[in-house]
Amino acid sequence: MADEEFVVTPYEVRGPVDHDRLREKFGAERLTPEILEGIRSVAGELHPLLRRGIYYSHRDLAALLADHARGRRFFLYSGRGPSGPLHTAHLVPFDLCRWVQEKFDVPMYIQITDDEKFWFRPHLTRSETARWGWENLLDLLAVGFDPKRTHVFFDTRSIAALYPLAVDVAKKVPYSTVRAVFGFPPSQNVGLVFYTALQTVPCFYPSWVAKRAVPCLIPCGIDQDPHFRVTRDIAEGLGYPKPALLLSQMLPGLLGGRVMSTTGDGRDNALFLNDPPKEIDRKIRKAFTGGRASVEEQRRLGATPEICSVWAAWRSKFAPDEAEFTRITEGCRQGTLLCGECKGMLIERVQGFLEEHRARREKVRDYAASLIIDRPPEGAEAPFPPTGGAPASSAGPDGD
Repeated sequence: MADEEFVVTPYEVRGPVDHDRLREKFGAERLTPEILEGIRSVAGELHPLLRRGIYYSHRDLAALLADHARGRRFFLYSGRGPSGPLHTAHLVPFDLCRWVQEKFDVPMYIQITDDEKFWFRPHLTRSETARWGWENLLDLLAVGFDPKRTHVFFDTRSIAALYPLAVDVAKKVPYSTVRAVFGFPPSQNVGLVFYTALQTVPCFYPSWVAKRAVPCLIPCGIDQDPHFRVTRDIAEGLGYPKPALLLSQMLPGLLGGRVMSTTGDGRDNALFLNDPPKEIDRKIRKAFTGGRASVEEQRRLGATPEICSVWAAWRSKFAPDEAEFTRITEGCRQGTLLCGECKGMLIERVQGFLEEHRARREKVRDYAASLIIDRPPEGAEAPFPPTGGAPASSAGPDGD
């Protein structure tokens, strides 16, 4: 979607994004209090990302929740295109997925799209995207997914499992659709044109394995919605349910305005999971805030948290307790919490999180590779029969 003020596609986000306008342009639905209450009725609570409106839009979520209440279980799917280290905004869909996996007792499928990033970024080699894919996967699993209920597609390694179903998908997607949705020029390489077929496969894979319709829920940033609009258009024609989507806003970067990024001057605009403590301190100290020109003015008039990148970090991840988040927000608004003090608190919180995250990351290293699906399910049509014992991660949607 593009207009005079901002551009949002799966491959580019530019300008100050108006998320309400973007939702309307994409034709997605608003996440209503009634739907949130349906989630709360099962989970017993709401995740902060839901309570605070960071997830704000959806497709067919109400129907999926109604089916779940009638005993029709769903599965989760989200992914990561590896082009460098993860930053904290990359964890938004996975933080929510981990919570949903626990609260709804459902399996999780993660796709690492090392092929897509190789096709999209001219400067990256296949060995680099594969290396970053592995590093990113360790960070994602360190969020805390249940290894018995979590499965991974690592595209270049999982292609034998992905390709039979991708062939079916690709036959249903006209080139004119891909060109219109993504705005690809005639010079676009055919790999990226084909990629939507590969990204679609995890939406249908558990249904293919189980030989019955298994609903899919995809929490992701709204910038990824165009991929899955294509998926939804062809799903029923292939005999699979349309995936439901839970769409989040894109988080602002530390420098204000632009979303967090791994490219350009993005190193200063984001908190990366491999940043050392001194770098976290430096970045947050120079972060854009909603403060006033002077301490006196801020104590008198208060600050504006809604435009502050530090407040955005508290809101999205680092103040999960609602009482603490309320104190920070009101202190900022009333001028009793000054920007320097707030930044110091956030530095300590982020550094503590990263220390704990790195310890968890080392623990998942031992089993991460065993979660990768690397061949089709037994009994699926394929040019060659599977050999050896089927990996645990090629099991059905319940991980049995």
